[in-house]
Amino acid sequence: MSLKLTLEYDGAPFVGWQVQPNGPSVQGVLQDALEKLCGSPVRVTGAGRTDAGVHARGQVASLDPPRELPLAAWSAGLNAHLPPEIACVRAEAAPAGFDARRWARGKRYVYEILRSPSRSPLLRGRAWEIRRPLETGAMRAAARALCGRHDFSAFRAADCPARTTVREVRRLDIEVERLGSDAEIVRLTIEATAFLKHMVRNIAGTLVEVGHGKRAAASMEALLAGRDRTQAGPTAPPHGLCLDEVFYLPGNVDPRGAETGED
Repeated sequence: MSLKLTLEYDGAPFVGWQVQPNGPSVQGVLQDALEKLCGSPVRVTGAGRTDAGVHARGQVASLDPPRELPLAAWSAGLNAHLPPEIACVRAEAAPAGFDARRWARGKRYVYEILRSPSRSPLLRGRAWEIRRPLETGAMRAAARALCGRHDFSAFRAADCPARTTVREVRRLDIEVERLGSDAEIVRLTIEATAFLKHMVRNIAGTLVEVGHGKRAAASMEALLAGRDRTQAGPTAPPHGLCLDEVFYLPGNVDPRGAETGED
């Protein structure tokens, strides 16, 4: 039996999901907590390698447990050893060999933008704060061209290690939540089979340029066809991004050679 952990975390104190030599990572802190709980070192695999400052509501981690515990004891025991910025919200039994990254069938990210003439201390660190109005109708028109199966080279990071740049975006919604007469949350929800490094943040930065009238909504098709990252918009700040959910086949079974996720 393998173990599937669903995690929620505030990414602000961490250098990202993956263990790195330059600071604390979510993976490293989780592995330390598991070692305290199990009494021996434990290696975990995450469904997505979130960057420094990126949050998660539904990150998934897999491991082969070195000892047997009731499922409720895994979540309660981990939470007793984890810092306040990380929580195990659910522990589930999974088939032997379950791999949170390779068996994923897709992911959903949410990117939030606060459009307000003044700063918000309560939303600081949770949304990209923008002062100027955004034309969300134009942003929605541009987003429609990004749905479907495309080469997303124009939206990948320069150091993206992915072997292929073709991804299928299943959903890209833009919703507006009014916070008063002159402030609003613009929420981008994007689901795809997999994502390239910085893909969501680069899409968000490009759509904001459309919302500010710096780029035509109809330019997305040419941008995709050009495959040139320098022609797309800026990379949006990490703190507006949250890994919302990771999708698996029923029963968390192995997709057996189907397309898997690379972040």
